[in-house]
Amino acid sequence: MRTVLLVLWSAVLMTVVVAADTRPVDARSAPPPAATHAVEAAGPVPGDPRPRAIRIPSIPVESTLVPLGLNPDGTAEVPPVEDAEQAGWYRLGPGAGEVGPFVVLGHVDSHTEAGVFYRLRDLRPGDRVEVDRVDGSRVTYVVDRVETAPKDHFPTEAVYGDVPRPEIRLITCGGAFDEDARSYEDNVIVYGHLR
Repeated sequence: MRTVLLVLWSAVLMTVVVAADTRPVDARSAPPPAATHAVEAAGPVPGDPRPRAIRIPSIPVESTLVPLGLNPDGTAEVPPVEDAEQAGWYRLGPGAGEVGPFVVLGHVDSHTEAGVFYRLRDLRPGDRVEVDRVDGSRVTYVVDRVETAPKDHFPTEAVYGDVPRPEIRLITCGGAFDEDARSYEDNVIVYGHLR
């Protein structure tokens, strides 16, 4: 029973797929039901919380944001594998500037190029992450920490669990590349809070 619960609750949400990796990295990935929020939930930043674009000046990153949900098997959707430079936001969670973890996913690379989050591991505490919203406003987050986690021990609750303030999570693949599995062994996760 414990094994089943671990498979269901603490699996990898981030299934970033590089062009060399044509399947989700871990088909067990999904946030716990308590971690899914309505985008319309009230937050401290008035207006429409749906994000339009992300900018991270220190690495540098600039991308529009496509909405992502869950696949029929319960795994997280990822940005289109054909475009490694495209980032996406988890639309079943809080929007930009709302209370809770605003989650953005992106590829680390493809067969031919660096992905949008190739340098995510280089972020440092204090770095800014700017998110433009569809209402024309911009919210700015500040990086708190960067961690690397094995995909088979993904910190689901830390990434998707409820928090009392607006926060952000940026996720991509990292660590060693497993040639047999055609995927990276870890995830790089950035944690931050609304400035």
